Amino acid sequence: MDDDFRPFHPNPSKPNFTLPAGAVDAHCHVFGPADVFPYAPNRKYTPGDAPKEKLFALRDYLGFERNVIVQASCHGRDNAAMVDALKNAEGLARGVAVVDSDISDEKLSEMHDAGVRAVRFNFVKRLVDATPK
Repeated sequence: MDDDFRPFHPNPSKPNFTLPAGAVDAHCHVFGPADVFPYAPNRKYTPGDAPKEKLFALRDYLGFERNVIVQASCHGRDNAAMVDALKNAEGLARGVAVVDSDISDEKLSEMHDAGVRAVRFNFVKRLVDATPK
């Protein structure tokens, strides 16, 4: 993990209110674990591992019923960690992928079957510019 990267809070507090039925965490990420789902070599940051198990535990703890898991830029266009999380979410998550323009219909179909329903385009310069030297 980068020295300046803030890790997820180890003991978050619950909201002071009950979330409404059907509440969705509409933008969250999974990071690694890096030994299973390596980070992209050209990534702009290296987070601490925050795998699907931690995400699902947090979702349940906070009272959300579902998640939308967005492909993290540190994983580049390798959507494996996000797709793995979707396949293990027991139908409680959908995904947003990052893809190349030459992605095959077969690969799109595989991701759709896993729960991907959208594609992310990064226009934020700090996420897509070359890594500073």
